[in-house]
Amino acid sequence: METTDTLIIGAGPAGLTTAYRLAKAGHGVVVIEQDKHYVGGISRTVSYKDFLFDIGGHRFFSKWREVVALWNEILPDDFLDRPRLSRIYYAGKFYAYPLKAFEALRNLGFKQCLACLASYAHARAFPIRDPRTFHQWMRNEFGERLFSIFFKTYTEKVWGMDCDAISADWAAQRIKGLNLSKAIIDGVARSFGFKPQGGTSAKTLIESFRYPRRGPGMMWDAAAAKIKASGGRIAMDRSFEKLTCDPERRTWTVETIGGDGTRETFQARHVVSSAPIPELLAALSPTPLTLFHARALKYRDFLTVVLIGRTPRQWPDNWIYIHDPRVKVGRVQNFRSWSPEMIPDATSTCLGLEYFCSEGDDLWDMVDRDLIALAKQEISAIGLLRGEEVTDACVVRQKKAYPVYDETYLENLRMIRFELASRFPALHLVGRNACTNTTTRIMR
Repeated sequence: METTDTLIIGAGPAGLTTAYRLAKAGHGVVVIEQDKHYVGGISRTVSYKDFLFDIGGHRFFSKWREVVALWNEILPDDFLDRPRLSRIYYAGKFYAYPLKAFEALRNLGFKQCLACLASYAHARAFPIRDPRTFHQWMRNEFGERLFSIFFKTYTEKVWGMDCDAISADWAAQRIKGLNLSKAIIDGVARSFGFKPQGGTSAKTLIESFRYPRRGPGMMWDAAAAKIKASGGRIAMDRSFEKLTCDPERRTWTVETIGGDGTRETFQARHVVSSAPIPELLAALSPTPLTLFHARALKYRDFLTVVLIGRTPRQWPDNWIYIHDPRVKVGRVQNFRSWSPEMIPDATSTCLGLEYFCSEGDDLWDMVDRDLIALAKQEISAIGLLRGEEVTDACVVRQKKAYPVYDETYLENLRMIRFELASRFPALHLVGRNACTNTTTRIMR
């Protein structure tokens, strides 16, 4: 049995950041990671025949100086400053995102724009009090018509559910500080080539971001190396099977299993977990009620179909959001625009088509050959790359990429946290599954 101060489940951004800070402060750390090859979780960089892929797209931007300082400390010499260039594809036309007022007016037409403004005016005059759903929150901030054009289709692709079943809390977090009036001011400024200042600096409107030159995995590979240099251990290809807490000795016993079947047991004072909560609680001994709430939590999976080819058409976007219900793809990444070093030559085009799905549904279970055929058909329909221009392709699947923020998740999470805090005070949730300052609490 190996003994350590803190055992961390998951070598994603949250787990590795926690491990890095603890190891740097002289605490013993062991990180167990299920993946055989990659650290970084959903923020890893995948390699295929010298082409590099960012799984999901990860901009490095923060208004928190402490976060930026940490990034610079871990990866001091490998950041690029990249322009933020995104578009929306809707009804056969492309719109800059954030929107440019005159382009939107031209593409939508004068009557449609007037209808959007009238819908917004009505929403501001007669708001829904205490909005509970994503639909209600967006209707209050942008109006019903603009919501249906630029938010509804893409959001329902991502989450696989009606916008009336998604919590307003998610919208408030992701689109904080932005409404139609600010978007119009921002859009007019962009139409004239001015950079917005002051109150229109919502995170969703940023002009540029930082990006590791060979993808976000560089950050987490560097963090893993620094953790090891400080005496920490990262055990790859290893999953947890059972967690047992001894309240008298204030220790945890964690039983793990490797991909080759080898078993290893760890003893630790603290356990930090970024694992999906239902999987974590299945390895604990919670009350039946808490286990019920854990099983009620839902997760969304997604897969990326990477298309490699050569085309005379070039476009500068980092990604394009697909708001067209006629195709299943939700977003298209242009990896060269993230960083030229993601592509091994100067002429190839490499696109990542993101499909949001759930494990076991038709998309998830589709064989790679059929997924690639679907992606080639849809990228041709959008007009970014012709099927005959594709020379190679691959598929990358990502399980449990996003917790689903439905109307019950807050109550489920509250009940789970209540038992964990009372019965397992040395168990800390991090990452997408929790928002707690875990590292500071452990170091104290």
